[in-house]
Order: sequence, then C-alpha cells, then structure tokens
Amino acid sequence: MRCRFFHRDERHDPFGHRHARGEFGPRGERHHGERHRHGGRSGRLLEHGDLRLLVLALIAEAPRHGYDIIKAIEERAGGAYSPSPGVVYPTLTMLEELGHIAGGQVEGPRKLYAITREGEAWLVANQAAASAILARLAELGAEGGPSPQIMRAMHNLKLALRLRLGRGRLEPAQVTAIAAAIDAAAVAIEQV
Repeated sequence: MRCRFFHRDERHDPFGHRHARGEFGPRGERHHGERHRHGGRSGRLLEHGDLRLLVLALIAEAPRHGYDIIKAIEERAGGAYSPSPGVVYPTLTMLEELGHIAGGQVEGPRKLYAITREGEAWLVANQAAASAILARLAELGAEGGPSPQIMRAMHNLKLALRLRLGRGRLEPAQVTAIAAAIDAAAVAIEQV
C-alpha cells in the first residue's frame, strides 16, 4: 500500500517544486525555517536580530552550548520551531566577536558559552525586546504544535535519506527497500 501525504497549504515555487505555504515569499525568495503558523496566519516568529537577542537571553539564564540552545528554543516553542545549526552557530560566533559571550569551558566536544559583562549590559538595554521574543515563543509553545520527539524523528529521517542518496546511485533492490521502509512507516503512523 502506498500512501501519499500532502500539506493542505502546499504550493509550488517558481521552479515547480512543492513547498508549504510561507516558505517562499511573493517574489520567490526562500525563507529558511523562521516561518510558522500563528493565530491562523503565516508570520515570522523571529525578525532580523531577534535570534541574537534570544540566544543571549538563554545564555544569560545559564551557560549553554549550541546544541543546548537549539533544544531550548525548540522546547519553549513546543516543537513548532527549531532553528538550524546553520543559523545558531554563526550567531554564537557573532556574539563572541561582539564580546557579549565568551566560550570557555568545553563540555565533551561542545564549547560552553557564558554571558560577559558587555553582554549583560546589552541584554539589559534590550530587555523589553528580549521579553517579547520569549513571550512569542511561549505563546507558540502553548498553541500545542507537534511534539519535539516527532519533529526530531522527522529530521532524522530526512537526514538519513539525504545522506544515503548522497552516497551515489542506488541499485533497484535498494530503491525498493527504502521505499518499502518509508511506506511501512507511513502506514504505521496512520494506524496510531
């Protein structure tokens, strides 16, 4: 049995590829993971500069490493939003270069960041904006989006497929096995 799932808000980009509404702007520009459904309308969760302030606010609560920051944001948003490592780690680098955080202690392979006095002063000067960002995340989390465990599992499947397909051409038996595994997962999910 083959299942085909489509998002109800699906649309096509300028190249004919299907995407959920909100991933592409009116001129075809791509938005990267900062769109969400909020109050029945699509809107930006984080505006320009918000992630930098959010990351600093989280580090002010307790020293954190990049992965912990991603998980903290995902948890506060109830699984409805999770920033990619491709935006979090450059943000950490920028905050460190600005002198707002310092990477010191290493926790296994991860660098632990702590807020500096300059960072504390900047956060105090921008406390209203930081509180508004945290409130938006809490509101999004209260809306009851998908659980973080399901979002993580979806990302794991996507990554596994991308890695396997990136290793080269598949034999017909491999194609059949991968398609069967995905179809079986779809059927199992429908029956839950």
